[in-house]
Amino acid sequence: MIISASRRTDIPTFYAEWMVQRLRAGFCTVPNPFRPQQVTRVSLLPSDVDVIVFWTRNPRPLMRHLSAIDGFGIPYYFQFTVLGLPRELDAKAPPLEVALRTFQDLSKRLGSQRVIWRYDPIVFTEKTPVAYHKERFTAIARELAGSTNRVVVSIVDPYRKTERRMKALQNAGAAVTECSPEAFADLMRHLAATAAENQMEIVSCAEEIDLACYGIRPGRCIDHELIQRVFGREVSAAKDPSQRKACGCVLSRDIGMYDSCLFGCQYCYATGSFERATENYGRHDPRSPSLIGWHDAPDSAEANHEPRSGSPP
Repeated sequence: MIISASRRTDIPTFYAEWMVQRLRAGFCTVPNPFRPQQVTRVSLLPSDVDVIVFWTRNPRPLMRHLSAIDGFGIPYYFQFTVLGLPRELDAKAPPLEVALRTFQDLSKRLGSQRVIWRYDPIVFTEKTPVAYHKERFTAIARELAGSTNRVVVSIVDPYRKTERRMKALQNAGAAVTECSPEAFADLMRHLAATAAENQMEIVSCAEEIDLACYGIRPGRCIDHELIQRVFGREVSAAKDPSQRKACGCVLSRDIGMYDSCLFGCQYCYATGSFERATENYGRHDPRSPSLIGWHDAPDSAEANHEPRSGSPP
């Protein structure tokens, strides 16, 4: 089994202590995002977990626990987003220079194969036109050369829950803009060439547009071939049916919860309400088996091997 931690929220940044406690306990509980009364117990025992995939914009809070995580004997790698977008789009993301230094430090600790750079998603606005992305991508790629072997790119997808936020960018002078086919092709070719110049493989993430003609093949963020190559573990190559049609990821179990990330990215599909995310974060207890609230394991309220002190929030 592969654990995804998490597409739904940034566990390394905001819930690092919880993650370590759940690994120590050997399980966590995950309510169904659409039917919260349905709670699933997910094993985190080394005998059950092949690898953990961490998704983050700032792994620094989790990095102080890496020695402890190594001790659990479960392999892991990072999907690390570094974009350097204007604050109108990414209000609370780490400053670019901080993100780059963190990426480099993490790569020195784990190796370049276990830290994957995500320049994802690419958003076209008045403040981030094609020229902006060409310059920004090139600058970041040069800084991360040698620190990663792969970069993942995608074009922002419109979601109903983000539509109002994206329209509001017009008031901040960062209105969403169209990108002509010619300019788009020029950008894709530039990304591919820049990645190659910096010894990085470039792949796309859940992209319905065929980018192979520009030198960007479809990728898998949760990748059975990478897991076999880096960790020597054979996992199922079956596509995850719960993901979008264009997503190439293999089967995994996500242990995060929606509306619980505090970064406030305007285009984020996993956060429908920044206010609700803040409220949910306030309900987080690092001792709880579940990320938000307190959801005991459905098969046994005593399944946690740690003593339960206090009361659930």
